[in-house]
Amino acid sequence: MPARKEIGTSQLDLQIDRTSPIPIYHQLSQQLETAIRNGTLTPGIGMESEVSIARRLDLSRPTVRHAIGELVTRGLLIRRRGVGTTVAPSLVLGVGGVASLFDELTTHGYRPTTRVLRLVYGHVDERVALHLNLDPHSPLISLERLRLVDDTPIAILRNWLPLRLPELSASHLESAGLYDLLGRWGIIAVSTQQTVGSRAPKTDERQLLELGRSDSILTVSQLSCDADGTAFDYGEHTYRADRYQFRITRHAG
Repeated sequence: MPARKEIGTSQLDLQIDRTSPIPIYHQLSQQLETAIRNGTLTPGIGMESEVSIARRLDLSRPTVRHAIGELVTRGLLIRRRGVGTTVAPSLVLGVGGVASLFDELTTHGYRPTTRVLRLVYGHVDERVALHLNLDPHSPLISLERLRLVDDTPIAILRNWLPLRLPELSASHLESAGLYDLLGRWGIIAVSTQQTVGSRAPKTDERQLLELGRSDSILTVSQLSCDADGTAFDYGEHTYRADRYQFRITRHAG
């Protein structure tokens, strides 16, 4: 197994002001965050050990652990048993709404790729049909895709659509976002209701998203409707929590 790439934080000009009212752990956390944000500590780089940082800065190990733990909680660092602490890959910040993930990624300058895992016509699923306000035995289009950024998987997208919609192909789905494709046929998402949650990944999800046993995933279930209020898509999506976060803006009034 190749050795992980490391950077000593001794290369950083870390300063601890013991006269400051700012807690020492937070001073350290802020400086490490700055180094991550400005690219001094790059994604995938292994961090100097807690013991080494504590010794170099004359701090207690619990103080250093607290500082690093704060960044782990915020998704800037990743702790993995047997690997250590590394700088997390750049996060994709989703804003929710009616845009597909493919279009959202492209808008923010990423180059997403898609692997179609499943595309079935005539699938019957009573639970999903009820979400779409259809007869429980209505045939559906069932599709499952793996979305990647820079060859790293970030999401598994599962969608169900009424069979009456135009036929989709794997090549269509690999080259564009689902809602972009539907928009070409005049089917526009005017409203999307989303429910966001979190859970442990299932075995197949862990393998597809290349996750460890202790990692969790973000989940999003969504129902999209057209201008007439007719539901045309129900989706259940799972995201790597270390690569994707939702940013939600609320306005007063």
